[in-house]
Amino acid sequence: PGVGKTATATLIAEKLGLHHANIGSIILQNKCHLEYDKTLDTQILDEEKLLDILENDFDNDKSTGGIVADYHSCELFPERWFDLVICLRVDTHVLYDRLVSRGYNEVKRNENMGAEIMRVVIDEAKQSYAEEIVQELSNNTLEEMDQNVGRIEAWYHQW
Repeated sequence: PGVGKTATATLIAEKLGLHHANIGSIILQNKCHLEYDKTLDTQILDEEKLLDILENDFDNDKSTGGIVADYHSCELFPERWFDLVICLRVDTHVLYDRLVSRGYNEVKRNENMGAEIMRVVIDEAKQSYAEEIVQELSNNTLEEMDQNVGRIEAWYHQW
């Protein structure tokens, strides 16, 4: 959370005329959670239920143009669903300010800050998918976000 996934994904989908799948919203709408973790102030994901819901759409839409999916993790999704995996990164001071502005409690902030410092998402992505489709982009400012959207648009047109 806090790296600009949804804002970036929304811009990419709009520019390219693709479907934007906000996985967090899909989880909430379809109640894809097992229980609530009070300490981290979050729901525990029911991965099987989520994958069952997404499978038909992702397998069908990929052949008809594509989907821009945004979520804070990627290793649970089948490799066949993705041609490109973007991991957005932000400097820790930027991330901290964003998490505070969202009202995250200290435990949740520390968990997210630790994951960013330890490069958890990028490492999981590189372990889960072919390394050549995993890209790491800095997303500290609106200017960087615009550059990232332009870069992804260029990559899309090259395919």
